[in-house]
Amino acid sequence: MKKALILTYYWPPSGGAGVQRWLKFVKYFRESGWEPVVYTPENPEYPEHDPSLLKDVPEGIEVIRTPIHEPYGAYKRLIGQKKEEKIQAGFLSVKKKNPLVENLSVWIRGNLFIPDARCLWIGPSVRFLTRYLTEHPVHAIISTGPPHSMHRIAYGLKKRIKIPWLADFRDPWTGIDFYGQLKLTRFADKKHHRQEREVLSAADRVTVVSWHWAMDLEKLWDREYDVVTNGFDPDDFRTTGIPVREPFELTHVGSLNRDRNPGLLWEVLAGLCRENAQFRQDLKLRFIGKCDHSLFADLEKYGLKDLTAEIAYMPHAEVIRESAASQVLLLLLNNTPNVLGIVPGKIFEYLATRRPVLCIGPPEGDSARILRESGAGETCGFSDREAMRTAILGLYDRYRAGKLESCDGDFDAFSRRRLTAKITAILDEMTHTT
Repeated sequence: MKKALILTYYWPPSGGAGVQRWLKFVKYFRESGWEPVVYTPENPEYPEHDPSLLKDVPEGIEVIRTPIHEPYGAYKRLIGQKKEEKIQAGFLSVKKKNPLVENLSVWIRGNLFIPDARCLWIGPSVRFLTRYLTEHPVHAIISTGPPHSMHRIAYGLKKRIKIPWLADFRDPWTGIDFYGQLKLTRFADKKHHRQEREVLSAADRVTVVSWHWAMDLEKLWDREYDVVTNGFDPDDFRTTGIPVREPFELTHVGSLNRDRNPGLLWEVLAGLCRENAQFRQDLKLRFIGKCDHSLFADLEKYGLKDLTAEIAYMPHAEVIRESAASQVLLLLLNNTPNVLGIVPGKIFEYLATRRPVLCIGPPEGDSARILRESGAGETCGFSDREAMRTAILGLYDRYRAGKLESCDGDFDAFSRRRLTAKITAILDEMTHTT
């Protein structure tokens, strides 16, 4: 088999969304004639742990681990966080923080650690892997980010060893939703952009998860970008026979930061509760994953807190069962400039549960496109009060009539097996093999 070295920060027992894409690609690599070799940190700072994902790691694959030094000890002391507490991804804050301390910590994060807090692992990894590849050659290198330090490791290797390189962007770099919140100096901003352009220009191929994000990258560096979306693994969705829970339950899966908190949605739901006592009696809100403190402040404000259940984290297999048992699944997008290209990985697992999806985001965005073309749900704009009200009442009326049934669309194009075949076809083209 041809061999590919995959550079990824997130690997089981890491939990959360970041691990899913390449764990599932690796699971199916051998079916296309590629043997994966995974390079990952020995002692990473994972936001969540989910040992159950180890079952998806193919038997006998090589996983190389080397120590990483991350500045999170000092960072936690600075922001008053306990040593055992987890650093949250993005700008999610489960507790309200001192604004002065929070601003200082953000400035340090954006300006001193470029492209991210894993940057101290770049040099040691380049040196280690240069030696490793001399003795254990591979046919291609794959880097997946964020963290974008993985791309910088691959860039360093590309300069030393002329080997085909695929750079996979699960999220943007300077186009990420919170980039404008990093309080960057002009020097730091230029450095981020320079490093990003170096990666985009040096990689043999670049994959990205959505169509609008591919167009955004074209503006940064004019080249061809391959769109390979995220997806779902059919092996995870043996959901036949899981009963749907009785309440009119709206469930959100995954982290929910301030930018994803749709205040207008809670306001609309509160209004419907006031108008219809039966609606309030039937309504339940369920959040599976870490949520920003602003969400619960809004739910309290609109009198919905007593209708809410929060589960900070649960293993992936249990999340799928919980989703399949919900009446409606909420897809809440970031109200940020890059939202047109935001396609959360959860959307494909939502599709696989075949439960109706209510999306809050731009109707012209890529997530809305997927829901529209698959017939799995509908999308309401961030400020479109009437659309939200109409959509919720439509779902509720179907629920009361016993007709809020599963979707019957064909979602096979988003299966992990088929998407892995797209990735390995790109690798075959890169390495001039068929």
